[in-house]
Amino acid sequence: MAPHELGFWGKQTATIDWCEANYEVTHYVAEFWNTISNLSMIIPPAWGAYFAWKDALGLRFVTCYLFLLVIGVGSWAFHMTLLYEMQLFDELPMLWGSCVIIYCLVDILFPELIRQSKMVVASLTIYALLVTVVYVAIKKPIFHEVAYAILVALIFVMDVQLARTRKCDIRLLIFGCFLYLLGFAVWNVDNVFCSAITSLRGQLPSFVGPITQLHAWWHLFAGYATYMNIVFCSHASAVNSKLKCEITPNLLVGIKLETKRPTSSATKKRLHLYKNGTN
Repeated sequence: MAPHELGFWGKQTATIDWCEANYEVTHYVAEFWNTISNLSMIIPPAWGAYFAWKDALGLRFVTCYLFLLVIGVGSWAFHMTLLYEMQLFDELPMLWGSCVIIYCLVDILFPELIRQSKMVVASLTIYALLVTVVYVAIKKPIFHEVAYAILVALIFVMDVQLARTRKCDIRLLIFGCFLYLLGFAVWNVDNVFCSAITSLRGQLPSFVGPITQLHAWWHLFAGYATYMNIVFCSHASAVNSKLKCEITPNLLVGIKLETKRPTSSATKKRLHLYKNGTN
């Protein structure tokens, strides 16, 4: 929403302005709650990327975590500044990161396709490039939203297929889908009923106001759901490669994938092959 006065980052150049009042909390952050809620897309993937590398879960999953981290940082910058360049920093990695997750799912479900053909990589790259070029040219948020939704729908279908045909922890999939759909629901409510929510917020005590920032809840729910989906995929890939691993609770990020260190030479060989993407 439009600011009462021009903030630290100057005039808004982004093509979207969300329901949170601009520069209401501090002169230095346009949308304070929409900004700090991105920690759900910064802390968990940073942790996940470190342990995915440390435990040799494969470069493809490290890349997934890092893309989610970039999305979190980009979204932080976008909501903090409401500048168009930062908007792209948020939105474009969403497309490319989703393509990497799809690649990982194809690698689990159809490993022969990955080994024998470059078609998967080529198709995903072309799709991401075309959407990027067209979106930058036309600057229509709805185009990006539809293009991203197509990728999310494909990920969901492949996740379900993975749960049906491979060993995996289906609890991660169910809870992750629930969180994502909940986030999508509040995102839509925030967009459609912004005026009513803003009016209600003005009548509530100030300390209750942050709870009504529904776009911030979208970040929390969807960000952590995406983290859970990467954990789900990496766990399924490791289990089906006969590596010993388990999902363990963690005070900082909720859950994490823990790989048990190999002891036999055969297991060490499998771990080496897995790390190099030849599972």
